[in-house]
Amino acid sequence: MEDMAMRLQDLIAFYGLKIIAALVILVIGRYVAIAARNVLRRVMRKSNVEETLVSFVSNVAYVGLLVFIVIAALGQLGVHTASFVAVIGAAGLAIGLALQGSLANFAAGVLMIIFKPFKVGDYIEAGGVAGTVEEISIFTTELKTPDNKKVIVPNAKVTGDNIVNYSAKDQRRIDIVAGVSYGDDLDKVRKVLEQILGEDERILKDPAPTIGVLALADSSINFAVRPWVKTGDYWAVFFATQEKIKKRFDAEGISIPFPQRDVHLYKVA
Repeated sequence: MEDMAMRLQDLIAFYGLKIIAALVILVIGRYVAIAARNVLRRVMRKSNVEETLVSFVSNVAYVGLLVFIVIAALGQLGVHTASFVAVIGAAGLAIGLALQGSLANFAAGVLMIIFKPFKVGDYIEAGGVAGTVEEISIFTTELKTPDNKKVIVPNAKVTGDNIVNYSAKDQRRIDIVAGVSYGDDLDKVRKVLEQILGEDERILKDPAPTIGVLALADSSINFAVRPWVKTGDYWAVFFATQEKIKKRFDAEGISIPFPQRDVHLYKVA
């Protein structure tokens, strides 16, 4: 009996110390993980990193540290952790293969948040869709189209091709092609176009508008009319200038070739 009591006492002392050590590792490790997460958040926020990315990265780092701490505590108890590491590695590989598309979207979202090719409120064309950016998340980008539809585009598709940001610059150039007949006086046409542009205060003086003969087409002489405006005035000036050209040409007796009455001979930059 005395021998059994001594052995039991030794076992309790031996494993009791291991249990206490494992608990100490868990408690201290958890505080270390929390401190590391807070430090990482402060560093990323000082670097002006997007809050969505700050939260995601810091939480992933925290969970990773907790997993390491739990494995260390189990090792202190005498548990063979090699099998746990192998299982975690295999599970990570399986999850990675199953979520290839999501991981691609995540990587694209991280790059977008870091390099900021556009921001909320910008009007962009990306992933085969054009619209105003309403939300940028880790996996998707939400756009509102001009006809008020919500389109959710995967980030990998957004970054997989060219991104056109129409709101990135303060100024934009309007490109209009105005066709006149071969019988019209080109100097008169140029003067009328200059008057139309000069009357609109929204058209910038610097850079100066460009007016010139663009092409000698089959049925018309096409003038390139290229004024510069503030980005916010683009469409308003575009539509108004088109209408003014038609009305002024009619008033001045300048002939607009018949095909242009049915087909819009302009393109947008």
